[in-house]
Amino acid sequence: MAKDTSAAPALNETLVNRIKDNLPVVIVGTFSLILLIAIGIKGGPAQIFNTFVVGGMWALLAVGLALVFGVMNIPHFAHGESFMVGGYVAYFVYTPLIDALGENPNPILKNLAPFAGIIAAGIAGALLGIFIERLIFAPLRHRTRSGWVMNAFLLTVGISFVMTNGATLTVGPNFRGIQSYWDFEPIEFLGARIAVDRLVAFAIAVVTIAIFWWFLRNTRTGRAIRAVSQDETGAQIVGINLDFVHTLTFSLATSTAAIAGAALLFMFQAYPTVGLKPLYFAWYVVMLVGLGNVAGAIVGGFIVALLQTGTQLFFTITWETVIPTVVMILVLLMAPSGLFGSEVKGVQEQ
Repeated sequence: MAKDTSAAPALNETLVNRIKDNLPVVIVGTFSLILLIAIGIKGGPAQIFNTFVVGGMWALLAVGLALVFGVMNIPHFAHGESFMVGGYVAYFVYTPLIDALGENPNPILKNLAPFAGIIAAGIAGALLGIFIERLIFAPLRHRTRSGWVMNAFLLTVGISFVMTNGATLTVGPNFRGIQSYWDFEPIEFLGARIAVDRLVAFAIAVVTIAIFWWFLRNTRTGRAIRAVSQDETGAQIVGINLDFVHTLTFSLATSTAAIAGAALLFMFQAYPTVGLKPLYFAWYVVMLVGLGNVAGAIVGGFIVALLQTGTQLFFTITWETVIPTVVMILVLLMAPSGLFGSEVKGVQEQ
């Protein structure tokens, strides 16, 4: 029996076509892998783990940012202030608890106190999101949709200024932070000493993103959010309550940013403008992978963290925003809609 020799060439041709269609993804993926190996060689396992910690938090921030744009078409430039609020809430909940436990030591309560601050930050972020959406965006949305994206952008910039200056007036410009949440000795792993705070922060990012992803994929409300992001008019026709979905979306996004700010209080002290750097990197992520792409934002968070760590190791810290910006520009030149495209309606349609 003669062998079919046409299958192999057809398979090779299909593979080549797929690589061509996804060339920016292949290039960035290959570059990221090479950079990860280089970071491991120069900085060791500790630098790799630190990269994953930061990447997890950038992903957590970017997921909320992508969701708000994908569902509500809001370019949210006050997202960094949600990070700031999380840091402040965690500080003002955690430090009094620790002071009280210092007078009445209890090892179990002492180790649970950080989670009280982080959970409180998440709740405060959710309430803040509800307040902002119902007070500002809902009235604008009901009044007019003309020029929505630009109006929403200007509103978020205004909210950012109000929150930053409001924090300065109410709690002052002083830095408020902690050295660490937990007093345990660093964990030895592959010759690297990993701080428990960083390990827990990474776990919080992974668990929060996993719960968030499960909610969007497996609950009726999550499916409603996805339906609105794909076709708002169609979702309204089948009976989805747009006001509820929009408010919940903004609340979830604000809550995840606040959790990130609380979990990283040992790295980013709370002060009025602390949210600027996280905001920049979160926007790097969503622009790199595609506006509104929630799944892509998870991957993009780690790519941007790799670029950030690599820049610090092989150049200097002053270049840490320059290199990611250059890479983002190059990617957008090759793929204007981002590495993974965007499933949301284009800005020009709004």
